[in-house]
Amino acid sequence: MTRIKRTNSDDPDFQKLTQALDVELCRIYNTQQADYEEFNRIADLATVVLAYENDIPVGCGCFKKYDDTTIEIKRMYVEADVRGKGIASRIVGELETWALELKNDSAILETGKKQPEAIAMYHKLGYFPIERYGQYSDLDNSVRMRKQL
Repeated sequence: MTRIKRTNSDDPDFQKLTQALDVELCRIYNTQQADYEEFNRIADLATVVLAYENDIPVGCGCFKKYDDTTIEIKRMYVEADVRGKGIASRIVGELETWALELKNDSAILETGKKQPEAIAMYHKLGYFPIERYGQYSDLDNSVRMRKQL
């Protein structure tokens, strides 16, 4: 049974999972962690969601404000051995619910072209491709998406 928890970026389980995410992204894109550090820096964030299986942290995601009515989903990750169980979709759903509670009406996100499973999941959840934005404007490996909540 998957348990979902709202927390913040100081949570040690979030920090552990985002470290695993960074290792995986470096493997997928053959990069160094420092190459994308400016995009992945998350501190003092009050909107973090964690997923637990048998009280073990297995997934995470968070969001930050992008503008007055839009949030940006960040740092989505699910451990490889529990993928395919809908955990990432549950995390996104909780992030969207939380964003609505805070009076936001849309969500944007960025993922990578070499992450087809993530892209497919976001499509399934109602996200659609958008033009480049913000800090991702110059990244060729980047896929940007948006959803009206």
